[in-house]
Amino acid sequence: MSARRTHKLLTTTAVAVLLSAAGAGLAAPASATAPAAVQSAVQHVKAVPLFNAGGKWELYQTNATVHVNLRQDAGGTLFGTVSSGSTVGTLREGWVDGNKIYFLVDWSHGPVGRYDGTRGADGRLSGTTFDMTNPSSHANWSTLRQF
Repeated sequence: MSARRTHKLLTTTAVAVLLSAAGAGLAAPASATAPAAVQSAVQHVKAVPLFNAGGKWELYQTNATVHVNLRQDAGGTLFGTVSSGSTVGTLREGWVDGNKIYFLVDWSHGPVGRYDGTRGADGRLSGTTFDMTNPSSHANWSTLRQF
């Protein structure tokens, strides 16, 4: 075995021993090495969805009524469209996570709405929303439908 190969093998072994003894804390953070799209998927580990948000329903914001038309897959991922008056939107991403719901809406007039909520003991959803392009624009929301 060449000296160069032995040195490389010893270095690799030393790093492996150091990481196993010190833990993953010495490893580079995911944000330093992973592309943004991968970071988003890696950072969120979903719980089993405890309700199905699929179907047509209304979300009552403090400043508007939003008509929601969603499909939810077995893993809790949401797909669909929304509308409010003549403005329409498409879900960029969304999911049900245990009793929580989250989705981003790309609205046709430019804003990106972030909706975060929970299912209460009464089965209704409620939460907050804000415009990611103008975070000072925010509202509370709730549903009459029980999930």
